Amino acid sequence: MPTPSLKLYRFALSGHSHRVELALTLMQLPHTLVDVDLLKGEHKTPQFLQLNPFGQVPVLDDQGTVIFDSNAILVYLGTQHDATGRWLPRDPSALAAVQGWFSIAAGPLAFGPAAARLITLFGSNQVFGNTFDTQDVIGRAHTLLKAMDGLLAKRSWLVGEGATLADVAMYTYTASAPEGNVDLAPYGRVRDWLQRVEALPGFVPFQETAVGLAA
Repeated sequence: MPTPSLKLYRFALSGHSHRVELALTLMQLPHTLVDVDLLKGEHKTPQFLQLNPFGQVPVLDDQGTVIFDSNAILVYLGTQHDATGRWLPRDPSALAAVQGWFSIAAGPLAFGPAAARLITLFGSNQVFGNTFDTQDVIGRAHTLLKAMDGLLAKRSWLVGEGATLADVAMYTYTASAPEGNVDLAPYGRVRDWLQRVEALPGFVPFQETAVGLAA
């Protein structure tokens, strides 16, 4: 068996890392995982900073082509390794819609469910140089989930008739929202959508942590 050309530097508890790992497995792209221990500061070593000067995971190395930022990696995978456009549509309106969800993943999702989870996971509202207000991020999470639930009343997937990288970008931190004391019970359509993602061939689960409502 040839050595996989794709190498993913990740931290197992990072939803951004899982986002990329999920894309790799759903797209059936052979890859190697390289664990970077954020708690030991391995992301700030000179060796890692050569890969990502911002000292963050994930980082993808494709035979010397190095990409950092999880959504940028999704764009790269979709353009470089998805010739059919199955995961990253080529139609301009659908492509724009996927990009819109990437922006939501980097904004309301990151500063809502993801931030709420960080607070409970690390037991502090000051995490990795950011200070969060607990009630503010939980409120943002519910605003996002309400909007998603309404949209999913009209469709099964976030964009188009099948799963795309939009669903991949949004899945992990939505699924782990209860770890941040964000209750998914009122959002039945969101929960149904999560189950559809989890039923996709090649799905890999995110590492669960017994914190928040998941404790």
